[in-house]
Amino acid sequence: MASAFPCRSLGERMAMSSFDVLPESQTLSVPPGSEPSPQMPVFEVRDVFYRYEGVTALEGLSLHIGRGQRVALLGANGSGKSTLLRLLDGLCFPEKGSIAFFGEPLNPNRLAQDEFSFAFRRRVGIVFQNPDVQLFNPSVFDEVAFGPLQLRWPKERILQRVSETLEQLGISHLKARPPHRLSAGEKKRVALASVLVLDPEILLLDEPTASLDPQSASQMIDFLVGWRGGSKTVVMATHDLDSLEDIADHCFVLANGRLVGEGSPQQILGDQALLARTHLLHVHRHLHDSGEIHSHPHRHRHCHEP
Repeated sequence: MASAFPCRSLGERMAMSSFDVLPESQTLSVPPGSEPSPQMPVFEVRDVFYRYEGVTALEGLSLHIGRGQRVALLGANGSGKSTLLRLLDGLCFPEKGSIAFFGEPLNPNRLAQDEFSFAFRRRVGIVFQNPDVQLFNPSVFDEVAFGPLQLRWPKERILQRVSETLEQLGISHLKARPPHRLSAGEKKRVALASVLVLDPEILLLDEPTASLDPQSASQMIDFLVGWRGGSKTVVMATHDLDSLEDIADHCFVLANGRLVGEGSPQQILGDQALLARTHLLHVHRHLHDSGEIHSHPHRHRHCHEP
């Protein structure tokens, strides 16, 4: 149905309108049926195949992600990390194999059912590597308010929650700015705010520190560290090995669309052969006084103060 105020921003519409709250039967925080057991995986991926225009992106991939885990997907560009995140978000679907969300099939038929789709979208949020693909509103305020508005939250609840989220991300001063005029780091925080405003249980993050300046990257890492202990289930594609032990509880290593390794961050970081084979090691070159150039693989490790 067309908007009653087609030429106005979301903020202006909110100032002029009141919003109906969805009936309780349509505001489920869990998929239809009983609450899943704590031991049931959030996602279970079984023998999944996926191709882009004939090019294989995932090939026979199987893994499961537990509730409250912070999971890092590691691998070189083209290894299938971003594709897997899109599949987990129900943006595309396997050609073969299956994905389950708390034991429920995650497929087009289930997502075509309003009750399941609403519950799934309420629980799962994704932030893309390039924030420009998900920022489309005229102001930062409108961007963050968009999700709650679509869920028909009451106006007072939207205003309060948007204000809290902008403050949490340190971007309150940007609320009137057009997102497309922000820096890369600011855009990333706005994109994250537009997801966190709904307080999703599961976060899917594609290269959350990519293209950020050191201060913005540090702030993003602080969020990832703060979600340890099971407060949220976080699945992130990342190349950031330096912070891996702080931001992840479990790792999956992908290569050519296949799972080639998994374990704790300490186990993965200790497997130099695996890191080298999957192109996750840097090659450092040194020029000696003699003029000889020496190169060797190296992975930066960060140190904690005692």
